[in-house]
Amino acid sequence: MSASYDLVVIGTGPGGYVCAIRAAQLGMKVAVVEKRATHGGTCLNIGCIPSKALLHASELYHEAGHGFAAMGIDAKPTFDLARMLAYKDEGVKGNTAGIEFLFKKNKITAYHGHGRIVGAGMVEVVLTAGGTETLETKNIVIATGSDVAKLPGIEIDEKQVVSSTGALVLEKVPEKLLVVGAGVIGLELGSVYRRLGSEVTVIEFLDRILPGMDLDVAKSFQRILAKQGFSFKLSSKVTGIKTAKSGCAVTVEPSKGGEAEEINADVVLVAIGRVPYTTGLGLEEAGVKLDERKRVAVDEHFRTNVPGIYAIGDVIVGPMLAHKAEEEGVAVAEMLAGQAGHVNYGAIPSVIYTAPEVASVGKSEEELKAAGIAYKVGKFPFTANARAKVNRTSEGFVKVLADAATDRILGVHIIGANAGELIGEATVIMEFGGSAEDLARTCHAHPTLSEAIKEAALAVDKRPIHM
Repeated sequence: MSASYDLVVIGTGPGGYVCAIRAAQLGMKVAVVEKRATHGGTCLNIGCIPSKALLHASELYHEAGHGFAAMGIDAKPTFDLARMLAYKDEGVKGNTAGIEFLFKKNKITAYHGHGRIVGAGMVEVVLTAGGTETLETKNIVIATGSDVAKLPGIEIDEKQVVSSTGALVLEKVPEKLLVVGAGVIGLELGSVYRRLGSEVTVIEFLDRILPGMDLDVAKSFQRILAKQGFSFKLSSKVTGIKTAKSGCAVTVEPSKGGEAEEINADVVLVAIGRVPYTTGLGLEEAGVKLDERKRVAVDEHFRTNVPGIYAIGDVIVGPMLAHKAEEEGVAVAEMLAGQAGHVNYGAIPSVIYTAPEVASVGKSEEELKAAGIAYKVGKFPFTANARAKVNRTSEGFVKVLADAATDRILGVHIIGANAGELIGEATVIMEFGGSAEDLARTCHAHPTLSEAIKEAALAVDKRPIHM
């Protein structure tokens, strides 16, 4: 039996490693279990960080080739995909090494291997290096994240038919890329290869892109992507993929049934979402309940039905977002220390890191209508923002939704350059229960893109200055 711990966290993605660090800060003796050779989970290794590196690099390449001339800069850029991938890998290595440093700094013991709950306060680790360790602990936090959702009957070989993982390591840019799923992952990775020269076609089962996003935003964003060269086949489903040396033959049918067609592609990216990762954790043997979607069932304090076992992040209900998992990790650590940990699920931002970016926080118009909440809308286009004009980033708008009676901000939606950074201001004011009037009367530096947020808040009361 190894030394006993106050807390063992299974999984060191954003939720797990943040939970472990916060618990250590609060004086707990903490161990983590990670099946990968490096920490950081899907996000740092094969998700958020590497994809953002490729988005950044491809955006700069495209801007150099298509935008510099208008600013008096002559450039004829070329790219080397192998070096671009090496740049991506360097960023991943730096970030994952940073987590290892933080564990050492906070005196957190890390075990590399597959963790399984074998009893009350007992975690067995089949070590990657060989052998087995059994950890005794007062509390266990399940933070194992999520895995790629599969299409029935479709084999992902990560060469021709790829998930997001394979899309990050393609040896060459496909001439034709077919993306299955018009969600965040598919549109982001589709954007990378579109800018590098691929013909990109997106197949979506629903009649719109970005399910769950404000419909006004989604429609506007689809028009922008179409201008960039994306092709969309909505209300459609993929029913088969045949692979050969020459490429992929993809069978596509209308979602509601009808005549099938065949689309040829060099690579098919399956990006239909993610599913909770709970395989081999011993949950069934431990008596831990799962819900109808195979997520770990927890109460408002992240407790499972088994005392001493908690769960956070992608394995429980809620948006599969790294920062949501981080907040839950902090909250559960503080609760274990007797503090009042809390997560405000009404103020969790969501960002799509395309160009332009798309960001939102709070409710969409569709959600407010469905809930019967009377609201006011303030909208301001970046075409009327001075900084956006001179930066040549005037696509998109800011939209503020406020309660019709109280003026409290209920949701903010942004399409535009740096939307992922701009949404932070909206998140803060919503966290403090602020109104559109509060936001409208807050002084914003000029010239900045953030002035569009102020103007949208003014527009709620029909008094924008620059429109």
